[in-house]
Amino acid sequence: MTATVDPNDFIISRKRKKYRFAIFRNNPLCFELDEWKKKAVDVVELGAGTALFAVELASRYPDKKFVAVDVKADRLQKGACEADERKLKNISFVRARADQLDQVTTKNSIELLWVTFPDPFPRERSENRRLTHPKFLQLYAGLIRPNGSFLLKHDNRIFFDWSLEQLLHEGWKIIEKTTDLHNSSLPDDYKIKTTYEMRWMSEGLFINFVSARPSVENN
Repeated sequence: MTATVDPNDFIISRKRKKYRFAIFRNNPLCFELDEWKKKAVDVVELGAGTALFAVELASRYPDKKFVAVDVKADRLQKGACEADERKLKNISFVRARADQLDQVTTKNSIELLWVTFPDPFPRERSENRRLTHPKFLQLYAGLIRPNGSFLLKHDNRIFFDWSLEQLLHEGWKIIEKTTDLHNSSLPDDYKIKTTYEMRWMSEGLFINFVSARPSVENN
């Protein structure tokens, strides 16, 4: 039997997306890139999705400045609403692409740059869209402060191993690494679960993690 699709489902879905975008536009913590004044920040979550990970970190470290960056406003608004409920003043949400990160923050300002569960773009022809491609690593290297770190979490072992190869090829120093984050002795901050992380763990997947530091020459 062929399943029937109710066209009203698409209408409801579009309305929900418009509603979420309206929430983003009306939240004082949220910014379009052209509304954002570039500034130094301590911690960035890039490709943040709902940004609940960054919100939890911001609640733990009220003296640090956080920014969550994602291209989709309807996702970011969820984290922004949570930050509002917690009355957080040290986090902002910016709608921007990864390659626009240098328009969000200043050179050598980032202490921690988190990339959490980015799209692995598994097709070889899409390698340059992966957020650990050398072109992105070179961008990050100019924005991370001396002794700052790039931190990656991912469920896909193939993507994770490929990312390690790119880091090493670009001269980054691996500081911490595990293929089973939640059974490791690494800090609890690393184990704050993102929306995707909870999903993958419920399916029995292990979480891979690496922190790395750019070479002095690239910084």
